[in-house]
Amino acid sequence: MKRVKLKVLGISYSQTQSGAYALILVEENGERRVPIIIGGFEAQAIVIKLENLDPPRPLTHDLFRNFAAEFNIMVIEVMIYKLEEGVFYSRLLCNNGEKEISIDSRTSDAVALALRFGCPIYITEEILDKAGITITTSESEPSAETDRESLFDSGGGSGYDSYSDEELFKLIDDAVKTEDYEKAATIRDEIERRKKKSG
Repeated sequence: MKRVKLKVLGISYSQTQSGAYALILVEENGERRVPIIIGGFEAQAIVIKLENLDPPRPLTHDLFRNFAAEFNIMVIEVMIYKLEEGVFYSRLLCNNGEKEISIDSRTSDAVALALRFGCPIYITEEILDKAGITITTSESEPSAETDRESLFDSGGGSGYDSYSDEELFKLIDDAVKTEDYEKAATIRDEIERRKKKSG
């Protein structure tokens, strides 16, 4: 069974399901993308790690990571091994220094944990052929960073254009303290956009 390595491109609002999000994975050495519909909580857990936000208290996936580390258990890879009726199935391959164990997981949780453990994500070539989409552009291909930025931008301005940099930093601190990570990620995007304009 041929495996293909994936990386996380970003999170987008789902166009098909209200209140849901699309996790976008892209093959590491190719153009095919795999959109996976996930819930708000899982999207938040992934965005927090992608945006390097530091929550005041550990979220569920952080707790799992801390718990596993205390018992010398590492997640060494995530494998998306099945696609059935639009649902992706994944396994976590774990190692405690003595043996390897494979554990079933929802794909959204598996990706959130892969980001925390810094482990690779794989998919079978067969599933990638079935579910992968290739986006072609007539102009030059945007970079992954630009593409990722557009995935987090829900259209139009961020709503924070009129705030000063100082106000934005205070707002992001407040958002993290109140655990509104979606808001914090949006503010961070606005800060990054300003840095790029001035740079």
